[in-house]
Amino acid sequence: MEPFISIDAQTLHLDRVSGPSDLKTMSDAELAHVADELRLDTILTVSKTGGHLGASLGVIELTVAIHAVFDTPRDKLVWDVGHQCYPHKILTGRRDRMHSIRQEGGISGFTRRAESEFDPFGAAHSSTAMSAGLGFAVAREMGADVGDVICVVGDGAMTAGMAFEAMNNAGALGHRLFVVLNDNDMSIAPPAGALAGYLRKLCGDDRQGVNPGERTPGAGNGTTLFENLGFQYVGPIDGHDLPTILQTLRHARDTATGPVLIHAITRKGNGYSPAEKAADKYHGVSRFDALTGKQSVPTTFAPSYTKVFGTALTAEAQRDSTIVAITAAMPSGTGVDIFAKQFPDRAFDVGIAEQHAVTFAAGLAASGMKPFCAIYSSFLQRAYDQIVHDVALQCLPVRFAVDRAGLVGADGPTHAGAFDIGFLANLPNFVVMAPSDEAELVHMIATAVAHDAGPIALRYPRGDGYGVPLPQVGEILPIGKGRVVRQGTRVALLSLGTRLSECLAAADELANSGIEITVADARFAKPLDHELLESLVAGHEAVITLEEGATGGFGAMVLHHLAAKDLLQGGAKIRTMTLPDTFTQHASPTAMYEEAQLNAAHIAQTALEMLGLGKISADVGKVS
Repeated sequence: MEPFISIDAQTLHLDRVSGPSDLKTMSDAELAHVADELRLDTILTVSKTGGHLGASLGVIELTVAIHAVFDTPRDKLVWDVGHQCYPHKILTGRRDRMHSIRQEGGISGFTRRAESEFDPFGAAHSSTAMSAGLGFAVAREMGADVGDVICVVGDGAMTAGMAFEAMNNAGALGHRLFVVLNDNDMSIAPPAGALAGYLRKLCGDDRQGVNPGERTPGAGNGTTLFENLGFQYVGPIDGHDLPTILQTLRHARDTATGPVLIHAITRKGNGYSPAEKAADKYHGVSRFDALTGKQSVPTTFAPSYTKVFGTALTAEAQRDSTIVAITAAMPSGTGVDIFAKQFPDRAFDVGIAEQHAVTFAAGLAASGMKPFCAIYSSFLQRAYDQIVHDVALQCLPVRFAVDRAGLVGADGPTHAGAFDIGFLANLPNFVVMAPSDEAELVHMIATAVAHDAGPIALRYPRGDGYGVPLPQVGEILPIGKGRVVRQGTRVALLSLGTRLSECLAAADELANSGIEITVADARFAKPLDHELLESLVAGHEAVITLEEGATGGFGAMVLHHLAAKDLLQGGAKIRTMTLPDTFTQHASPTAMYEEAQLNAAHIAQTALEMLGLGKISADVGKVS
């Protein structure tokens, strides 16, 4: 097989770039060499670290041109989402740290204010760039030391209401602001919704299998959506034709008096054949062989929670024609793609529109359907008013499948599912569940299908399960009832979610020292199993709650109930173990939970401290 790139190619021009100011000393021909070398450098970097490759390869020329034409960091370059920021980081003094991207102690895979003055606004969620950029522009008009503002926004991000809210405001204010629409006809998945078709019409063809360089650039004629919102529209232009991009940006910089939208047609994964040919355009990859594009896929012995969800929901849908599945531009990330293969007319990808997804689900529920709204925990934050006003207040039976609950690893704090227990369990009418393993997830999906009394949520982590046998048909669990999985004395561990395995490991560790403890699986954060909780408090010297969530969640609800029952005085000692009150930075999930002190050793040590004992020594069976 012929190699797709030459890993021995020199980067003589890129080596001259220590920051964007160096680009301004180069000719356009030299900038073209920088772009070629930057593409190679990006491929080689991600091949060793893994990460977001396709989006970054799609903006190589745009990144070089923006930094060559504008005066960053005084001019503010705001990247939407940030998946595409790797070339930007290389050009802004972080090339020597790219080997650490998304690694413990290394630089972030997204833009981060604390990391560089060239990252004026942090991003990892979609559709925020224009709002933030307009804030910078207005601050400039009010005397702040801000130059021009450039927002790079993908066509997928334009499907979110927030993008249109920002354009509506920007067009009305009329301040000078540059928006580069990075239109690659692709989000993480193929684009959903009518806007994608509108953008294709602006390009003058159906975009199917056409090289961006073959498109004929047009110009605004006063009739585009963007012009009617108060923007000057320029394009579409070929986003991989560096001379055209440079000419366009320079002209806009020199002549613009108000908001300008430059429509650049790009290709995700551009310039690297394996990425261009892949269905996901190498959006997110593990380490890979740069010569062949072959990824290093880790061996797994159990299905992921996401796959279990998609498979189990599909099985339930075979028995119940009222079940529908909804995702906000994340079909493969949520497992809805599994459902969609069998039930394409009952699966809905609404685009990057979590607010709409939730209220759309509410309307379906009000019509007697059984909608499963599958959204990552951190993205569900974007739809909180809809959860409260449109679902909980009306007690509509929307089923929330909350993926990526807890700490998620390399994506770091922006994607951590830390807060959903607290913000869902404090709502009247809500049921909140968390499975301890993948078999429990199957049971909870069946329970959610059967629950028509109001909204219900099940939260589960990223990654693989434990390899436990999966039931053919899920069992409908009694609402608000937990279970004891190991009976002991003195200390009780009450776990919500997949920390149960760490609790059992802690129990084994303590048993080796002669201390037998009780381990219980709460199953439900709301409603609490009051009978189980009160029995644990009555029968043990100490009770410890555990959860993969922030303070103010499951443990807080336990304390609230015990306080109301006057069970906090003179009885069992109570301790809650939660995620720390901080944003845990990216690392492996194991390392992140180690930092959070939620692994087996920390649980065992907490139990010993509550009993007034010392540490478990290296000699098994001894407590110091």
